[in-house]
Amino acid sequence: MGTVRGARVVVTGAGGGIGAALARRFAAEGARVVVNDLDAAKAASVAGEIGGIPVPGDASGVVPAAREALGGAVDIFCANAGVGHDGGPEADEALWQQSWDVNVMAHVRAARELLPEWLERGSGRFVATVSAAGILTMIGSAPYAVSKHAALAFAEWLSATYRHRGIGVHAVCPQGVRTDMLTASGTAGELVLAPTAIEPEQVADAVLAGIEEERFLILPHPEVARHYAARAGDTDRWLGGINKLQRKLEELEAASGTSG
Repeated sequence: MGTVRGARVVVTGAGGGIGAALARRFAAEGARVVVNDLDAAKAASVAGEIGGIPVPGDASGVVPAAREALGGAVDIFCANAGVGHDGGPEADEALWQQSWDVNVMAHVRAARELLPEWLERGSGRFVATVSAAGILTMIGSAPYAVSKHAALAFAEWLSATYRHRGIGVHAVCPQGVRTDMLTASGTAGELVLAPTAIEPEQVADAVLAGIEEERFLILPHPEVARHYAARAGDTDRWLGGINKLQRKLEELEAASGTSG
């Protein structure tokens, strides 16, 4: 794959799950990979496995150290680190803030660092792990749904603004993926995501195919496209369907003695 072989790649949140799968796949395609994660031991483990470079720390500020580790430039940046918190408006302010910082502002801060370099040379690629929640929604988790909508909006803006200047942008929007985040999503995840959950490696395959085909929207679950079209075509009917899922969630939580 010409766009990947020899590329200098950064993957945030790469200590496990989708990020680790992306790091492994990019390395297998011949890229030089920086493995970033808050957990330094996990970053080192994945980097050691693939012959990559561990650069642990907060994804919001990783670009300067990653650039230095890669010899002075970054070709592909995968903004993959993310957090998911349950609740609605009543969720603690700190959880809303963390969702905004990790799921949105880390992307903004990375782009702020990378764009001058990319625009000067006329090439660069930004891959945002968004989630189907960013184009649909996620019952039981307003901070996640809202911040992922914002992440998609930022990726769209980047693509609309810079594609004619050589900047490729991709938004990766899977539904359920068998990761620790799915395990932690509780009853809502079991109801909505688990039945069609796929492996992180399948997401990585979709990302590499999307890069090769220069597709902005990468949908590892193809059915998300139909849901997206239904949302736009008849929003009230779509919201009614989501509310039906919400009522089912409340029934399951009541039966199990939990609360949403």
